[in-house]
Amino acid sequence: MTAVDATEPAPGDATLRRPELSPLWQTVHDRLSAGRPVTRIRLGPLDEPQREALADLLGLDRLPEPRPSIVLARLDEAVTELSGRTVREVVSALVGPLGDRAGERRRHDDERAGLWSWLTGHDTVRAQPVLADWAASCRAAGLTGGSVDRTRALLTDALTVLAALPGQAEPLPVFAARVLNGHAHALDDGTPLSTLVLRALATLYDTAPPASAAQRRALWTRAGVADDELSGTVLACGLRLVGDGLLARLAGLCAEAGQAASLTLAHVRNAGELSLPAGPAPHVVHVVENPSILALALRRFGADCPPLVCTSGWPNSAAVQLLRLLADRGAALRHHGDFDGEGIRIAAYVQDKTRASPWRMTAADYRAALARTARGPHPGRITDAPWDAELAASMTEHGIAVVEELVADVLLDDLAARVRPGYESRRS
Repeated sequence: MTAVDATEPAPGDATLRRPELSPLWQTVHDRLSAGRPVTRIRLGPLDEPQREALADLLGLDRLPEPRPSIVLARLDEAVTELSGRTVREVVSALVGPLGDRAGERRRHDDERAGLWSWLTGHDTVRAQPVLADWAASCRAAGLTGGSVDRTRALLTDALTVLAALPGQAEPLPVFAARVLNGHAHALDDGTPLSTLVLRALATLYDTAPPASAAQRRALWTRAGVADDELSGTVLACGLRLVGDGLLARLAGLCAEAGQAASLTLAHVRNAGELSLPAGPAPHVVHVVENPSILALALRRFGADCPPLVCTSGWPNSAAVQLLRLLADRGAALRHHGDFDGEGIRIAAYVQDKTRASPWRMTAADYRAALARTARGPHPGRITDAPWDAELAASMTEHGIAVVEELVADVLLDDLAARVRPGYESRRS
């Protein structure tokens, strides 16, 4: 825009500022702000004084129609001849800066696409593929307040909460303050963040979204929040740990007796100084989903049973904290579970939360297990297995679940290679 001296009117200014031309400049401004090519401008309806002003501006020998269509190039030529400025410069001075609505829409669409791409590609969603369904529901619900930034902030908090679960048997406000930078009430009942996280948990556990306060409390408790240190336990056997704390002594006594130890979260959280036994081979701890596998291992190996932990389905806070403690001390965790939809989701959860790796949980292992049983229950809703791209497809193709107990002998044979020296001779 050419600078205008405030003390001296710009050339043609009086003509351009005629009130009768105001509809013209408003319409031109609106069309040029659309961000799309413009060749003609449709006006009207114009009254007679407005038609006269337009005729004077364009140098017409007769009045235009009440709803004239003006060629933009012709208008630009007339304005430039009168004032030495372009139509764009004139409408910017008279009405205001020109916008770019089409460009703004494209930028907004790109921002929204980037938001949903970020969500579906987030580490927490990729580690537990069932959460892709939750991500899709978030996208279907649309933006919070129409804002990409507000939606991303809310989703970031939700993902932060999901990554921090299971909790540490603490009240919900304490958990919220710990993981959300002191915002103790961010997860209070009815908040947008609480609703979003509970929807994710319902998707993860394959349950209906909670419809009552009691159901919401139950879901939080299942995720290890608002729980206590004694209710949730984890079964373990063969754990021989170095340390004089209660956890090491209790686990060791049970291991020597050939019995399972039922460890509470309080035992795990107050483990004290602890380490793994020294040895030439990596210290491997096998993890199973079902207590029956642990019972069979104790029956076969007794006091010689190698380290084995049972999550009893979905791992609670005690199970996750124990496995994390063992992994932090250098144990290599190997996890096995049921070959059904829930078993695959549990396996993905265990691997994501504890750094465990799969143990005989590939598509090839599934097909080998199928050879042992011609029939079985339907596996239920199947989601992708992050560790094997073929597993979900193979389970979908065959439509048969293989529970852990059907491959117990294979798992026990693997464990036999890990028993303490001299086991075979004592067994014979």
